[in-house]
Amino acid sequence: MSTRTVAVLGSTGSIGTQALEVVAAHPGRFRVVALSAGGNVELVARQAVAHEVPLIAVATGSVDDVRAAVAAAAAAAGRPDHHPQVVVGEEAATVAAGCGADVVLNGITGSIGLRPTLAALESGSVLALANKESLIVGGALVRAAARPDQIVPVDSEHSAIAQALRGGRGSEVRRLVVTASGGPFRGRSRAELADVTPEQALAHPNFAMGRVITTNSATLVNKGLEVIEAHLLFDVPFDRIDVVVHPQQQIHSMVEFHDGSTIAQLGPPRMLVPIALGLSWPERLEDVDVPCDWSLAQSWDFHPLDDEAFPAVRLARQVGEAGGTYPAVYNAANEVGVDAFHDGTIRFTDIVDTVERVVVDHDGSTGDASSVEGVLAADRWARRRAAEVLGLPSSTHVPEEAR
Repeated sequence: MSTRTVAVLGSTGSIGTQALEVVAAHPGRFRVVALSAGGNVELVARQAVAHEVPLIAVATGSVDDVRAAVAAAAAAAGRPDHHPQVVVGEEAATVAAGCGADVVLNGITGSIGLRPTLAALESGSVLALANKESLIVGGALVRAAARPDQIVPVDSEHSAIAQALRGGRGSEVRRLVVTASGGPFRGRSRAELADVTPEQALAHPNFAMGRVITTNSATLVNKGLEVIEAHLLFDVPFDRIDVVVHPQQQIHSMVEFHDGSTIAQLGPPRMLVPIALGLSWPERLEDVDVPCDWSLAQSWDFHPLDDEAFPAVRLARQVGEAGGTYPAVYNAANEVGVDAFHDGTIRFTDIVDTVERVVVDHDGSTGDASSVEGVLAADRWARRRAAEVLGLPSSTHVPEEAR
C-alpha cells in the first residue's frame, strides 16, 4: 500500500487519538495532512507538531491562541519551524474534511458531523465514518453524495459486518446480526433503571468513550442508531437486522447467509482494528491489536434484547422505517435528553421517554431530508421540542451551528 494522506476530524477525542496511535505505529503508511478539534487547543497543537500536520481546524477559540499553542508545542518538541495553516470557527471541520486527503476519518460526535461528512465525500476522499449521526440524520443526502465503496464504516459493529460480507454476495445475505454489550445495566428491569446516576451510566463494561456515546450505550440508543446505520450502509431491510446481547463483546457482529451459514467477526473489545481498517481499507495493517488467545478456556453468552427495559432499539426501527427527517428528530431529542440527565434535571429513563414523545409529536412536515438546511431545521425543531417537554430553556440545547 502506498502512503495515504489522512485528515482526522475529532482528533482529540477517543477515536481521533487512537487513529493517530495507529498512524504512529505504521510509519510510512500514512501522512496526516489535517486535524480538526472542538476546543482542546493544547492537545491538537501537540498532535500537529508530532505528525507535522500542515492544517489545523478548531471550532472554538482564536487563531492567535491556536498559533501560540502550536509555537509552544513546537518549541518543546525541538521543531520551532513548524507553522501550519490554522482555521478557526464553526466551519473549521468542514474545511479540514474538504482538504482532498485520500482518507478522511470523521470521529466527530453528533449531528454537527453532517457538513464535514458531505465535504469529504464531495472532495472525493474515502470517508472512514465513525460519526454515525451524520449518516443517520442525513441518510438520503449522504447516500446520494457517496460513490460505491466510498464510505468505510468505523463503528466496530459495522466494520465487522463489512468484513463478514467479504464472505458472500449481497444477494446471499439473509440477515445482519448486530451485537450489543447490554451496557452497564444489562439485566435490570425498567423500574430498577429509574434511579441510576450519571456516574453509573458512564461506567461502560468494555469501552472508554465520550459522555454522549457512553450514555447512549447505557440506554441502548447507540444500538438503535446502529440499526439505522446498518440499514443505510448495507441496504438491508429493518426486518432483517437483529440485535443480540453479547456481554463479552468478542463477536462484534455477524452476517447470516441464505444457505444457513453465519460469518462472525471477532476480536478484543477495542476500537483499534476498526479504526485501522478505516484508514487502510481494503488492506489490513500488521499487528494492530492482540488477537484472542485460543489456549485459554472462555465462555461467551448471548441473550435476547429486553425491549421493555430498553425501548430505544424498537423506537429506532420505527423511526428508520418512517425515514425522512424522523431519524434526525430521534437523534437530536436524544442529545438534549442526555445533557439534561447529566445536568441532574431528569431521570435516566426519561431520556428515551422524551425521545419517544418528540418523535410522536413530529409530523414529518418540519424540515426536508433532501437538503442540509432541511435536516438542520428538523434538528432544531426536535431540540426545542425536547426542551419544551422537559421544561428547559430551548436556546441552551441548540448548538450554534444548528441555529
